[in-house]
Amino acid sequence: MPRTHHLRVHPSADRLARTDQLAWAIAEVAADPVPVPDDVVDMVVNRVIDNAAVTAASLTRSPVVAARAQAVAHPHAASSARHGSTVSGLAPDVRVSPEWAAWANGVAVRELDYHDTFLAADYSHPADNIPPLVAVAQHVGRSGADLVRAIATGYEIQVDLVRAISLHAHKIDHVAHLGPSVAAGLGTLLGLAPDVTFQAVGQALHTTTATRQSRKGEISSWKAYAPAFAGKVAIEAVDRAMRGEGAPSPIYEGEDGVVAWMLDGPDASYDVPLPGPGEPKTAILDTYTKEHSAEYQSQALIDLARRLHRERPDLADPANVASIVLHTSHHTHHVIGSGANDPQKYDPTASRETLDHSIPYIVAVALQDGRWHHVDSYASSRAARPDTVELWRKITTTEDPAWTARYHSTDPAQKAFGGRLEITTTSGEVVVEEIAVADAHPLGARPFARPQYVEKFRTLATDVLGEAEVARFLDVAQRLPSLGPDELAGLTLVAPAAVLDAVRSPGGLF
Repeated sequence: MPRTHHLRVHPSADRLARTDQLAWAIAEVAADPVPVPDDVVDMVVNRVIDNAAVTAASLTRSPVVAARAQAVAHPHAASSARHGSTVSGLAPDVRVSPEWAAWANGVAVRELDYHDTFLAADYSHPADNIPPLVAVAQHVGRSGADLVRAIATGYEIQVDLVRAISLHAHKIDHVAHLGPSVAAGLGTLLGLAPDVTFQAVGQALHTTTATRQSRKGEISSWKAYAPAFAGKVAIEAVDRAMRGEGAPSPIYEGEDGVVAWMLDGPDASYDVPLPGPGEPKTAILDTYTKEHSAEYQSQALIDLARRLHRERPDLADPANVASIVLHTSHHTHHVIGSGANDPQKYDPTASRETLDHSIPYIVAVALQDGRWHHVDSYASSRAARPDTVELWRKITTTEDPAWTARYHSTDPAQKAFGGRLEITTTSGEVVVEEIAVADAHPLGARPFARPQYVEKFRTLATDVLGEAEVARFLDVAQRLPSLGPDELAGLTLVAPAAVLDAVRSPGGLF
């Protein structure tokens, strides 16, 4: 049976027992050796392929090149017990320390904002759990089945925390839920006792609580680095905990802890849903990936805009449009809409990361182009096109309580991340169109299944890696549940040297 962990603040005088703390409950879930259901195994494979797709497309982007250079500066000498970890793009015999592999590979996964998502009380990209878990599995010689179990745990814990605890309401970056989930996944992978994972979860949470300024104003490459940093420090936390070192406790419930001073305060309480003993970890099935390289709340609106491009091409011309208002959820309005009050969201010289978080820009380009491309749609020349800028600045957002309610609904049939476009033309016509979920969503017009994940990988990877490497990786990834430890090194991408050598990173300390 599922369990609900009631989380509240306790004064130090309570001497709250470890076994009554949320970090301990998370550790117990990690230690439960429950089998992984077949549909969860299948989805884990899908998300490994999905991560590889966006990794291939980002291998030559500056943040990824820099992170890879940092990782390579921390080589690992293989031994009989520890093997080091692979780095995306490089040959499997190039091995680095696992926390640095998690760093480099995590940046590559996150750079394009193009992998999976889960949105509830907070938001997340649960596939950020995969790079650190793969790195450690390679390092310690675990099997593919071990890795699948660990990934199922990582997803479960992150999704359960996201269902219950809002970070963004207090301007805390969402990676504060990722550090604990990676630590829990590593607990499963390594077969750690709950008291060890408990300490690692506490350390990982303590070191990954940071402000949301990484996703506000002039958004920089740190948006991609932040989740990789969470994975890196979670590995380091597990290493320390395995050596007997402790964490701040109680990390969530303490009177100077996370809930009391970073979240809803000393009188706050939350009900965190967790699997009960013997209950399978299935949260990955509630997550969804992206067809388009943009913030998830824009996915459905891109689909709606490209449909309008076909049906009403006149609306792509700013001369025909007086205004476009998107009625949507509180989160979409305040984070990627005009409710953020960020002038950068209307700036044609803004960074790619900023444009990715501007729904007015995204709607304008998708309406004009009838598509969304992970490179072309963000090109500086594309953003600066005069007719685009004119149309873009006619687009605003407003919060609609009905869409906010659907955003927060716990009913999968009602939960939605779309909105209603009201377009007023210069002739006085009002065009009203709405969409609830993206086409690729499980309830959308064209839900993603294995063929779509494979096609996304082929589309993004073939020109970078070549057909032979694409075929090789797909073979390894789809055999993940049966891979032996000696085969897990193949769960990486190898790019031609000419591709990687085309981009150089400035030198640093390492």
